[in-house]
Amino acid sequence: MKAIIAKSYGGPEVLEYTDRPDPKVGPDSFLIRVKAAGVNPVDWKIVAGYLDPMMDGHFPLTPGWDVAGVVEAVGADATEYAVGDEVIGYVRKDEVQHGTYAELVAAPVRTLARKPASLSWQQAAGLPLAGLTAYQSLKRVGVQAGETVLVHAAAGGVGSLATQIAVAQGARVIGTASERNHDFLRSLGAEPVTYGDGLADRVRALAPEGVDAAVDFVGGGVVEVSQELLKDRSRVASIADGEVKNKGGHMVWVRPDTADLTALGALADAGKLSVPVEAILPLSEAAEAFRRSMAGRARGKIVLEVS
Repeated sequence: MKAIIAKSYGGPEVLEYTDRPDPKVGPDSFLIRVKAAGVNPVDWKIVAGYLDPMMDGHFPLTPGWDVAGVVEAVGADATEYAVGDEVIGYVRKDEVQHGTYAELVAAPVRTLARKPASLSWQQAAGLPLAGLTAYQSLKRVGVQAGETVLVHAAAGGVGSLATQIAVAQGARVIGTASERNHDFLRSLGAEPVTYGDGLADRVRALAPEGVDAAVDFVGGGVVEVSQELLKDRSRVASIADGEVKNKGGHMVWVRPDTADLTALGALADAGKLSVPVEAILPLSEAAEAFRRSMAGRARGKIVLEVS
């Protein structure tokens, strides 16, 4: 099979498009013929070595955790899907080596769910990691219908999904974003506010009694701002503030979860969740996909298409 590999830690320049052996398929895993692989910031951070203190990496290393594709073979005790089934997955394993930037990937059953019928392959590939991050962050702070939730970086890849999920759950969403993204947030059902100095006052102007929950997808001190506004200071979750637990909130590190991924697919098929795709590149151009992700300006997902 063709795959992207890195033979050492480094930047986009270490990525190679080359031939690799087909993956071995464990007893509770499925071999997936990849149609598209989502690109996430964690992918280039892994290749840069940033996650080495917490996860073992083995070279040559194929990056990628998001996938959409078709079941090509099943493991000895894998019964949940059949050959030909269309699936999506957040294929994070305990160690980093055999990722989704490849024509084939072996995916444990715990990482997979059925592909939403309403999404294209490219949209479906962009859903798992970002969607699960958003969904699990909202779940961690217990967002309920009728509550007001503050979403930081609400126009970003994770934030835009969190905004849609919270709206679908019946919550009122106040979302932070630059002014150029305010109309986009309104189209998702949120009330936009500009981030930066004076944020707490701008939120209070919309919600004088404060907010019920907050989710942070950007870092930079917004946990403290959120706690000024929260009725219960513990109801804040962050993926970006390493000190959030010491501040009384919740750290979220997204987990593979079939039930959560299935719930996201149901929202998509009900017309309540869309996955904006900004760029589709061939697998061979993974280095360019890394560069675009590292620039940090993409509003929609960057996706690698596998022929």
